[in-house]
Amino acid sequence: EIALKNTQDLHIPRPPEYYSCLVRDLEILGWNKVVYVDTGLATIRLKAEDSCGRQHLITLKLNAKYPTEPPDCLVDFPVQFAVSWMPQNSLIDIYNQFLAALESLKEFWDAMDEIDGKTWVLEPENPTRSATARRIAIGNNVSVNIEVDPRHPNMLPECYFLGADHAVNPLRIKLNNNMHLWDPEISLLQNLKDLLEIDFPSRAVLEKNDFAKDCGICYAYRLDGTTPDQVCDDPRCGQPFHQACLYEWLQSLPSSRQSFNVIFGECPYCNK
Repeated sequence: EIALKNTQDLHIPRPPEYYSCLVRDLEILGWNKVVYVDTGLATIRLKAEDSCGRQHLITLKLNAKYPTEPPDCLVDFPVQFAVSWMPQNSLIDIYNQFLAALESLKEFWDAMDEIDGKTWVLEPENPTRSATARRIAIGNNVSVNIEVDPRHPNMLPECYFLGADHAVNPLRIKLNNNMHLWDPEISLLQNLKDLLEIDFPSRAVLEKNDFAKDCGICYAYRLDGTTPDQVCDDPRCGQPFHQACLYEWLQSLPSSRQSFNVIFGECPYCNK
């Protein structure tokens, strides 16, 4: 009922001044920067390139009071993008603020691009420019999840190791013992290598299948967007499982026991 009552408002034509002002602003900005314009001239998508040649998009949603009120700006950033606006401003002012924001995030994207290009990233499979986390393969059923601060990309990120205890405990010890060696003058990836005293598996030598092992219960790698992150602690087994699959399996076993939100039971593969 509410939608039907408001349908009339949606079709109210915008004043002629809106269109003349918008077209003038687009001509000043340059049509070569425009990727998309909807038929009602209410949504505009612009493209820009940062100093490293990366392509970025900004979507502007304008209301009928433009330029008195600023458009809503949608960007693929890891931080909030707030536009400074005054009634005398135009699209080129937003575009210049967009370019400045791109340069402020250059070091963050440089660090993430190096990780994406030189290591095997298990998650996310197709990272967006706003993604601050990476799960990096270290070995068979062993990986590290890092959460990078986009404002300080060269500082030590939050690290969480995934894998069997016998495999990840030595890595945790190395990280704690070598934390003082972190050097903000060198790249994030090189720092991680130095602290963990390892070389991450190379994309040039190994395939992703060498690390992307299927879940031992559902026999799939990806389930509802998640990958297997629970591993049997027995060194002779080391079978990975999805957390949801393992929880459902253990709940069905009479030998399993639960303490608060932790459930204990035998490995479905080796019964250890």
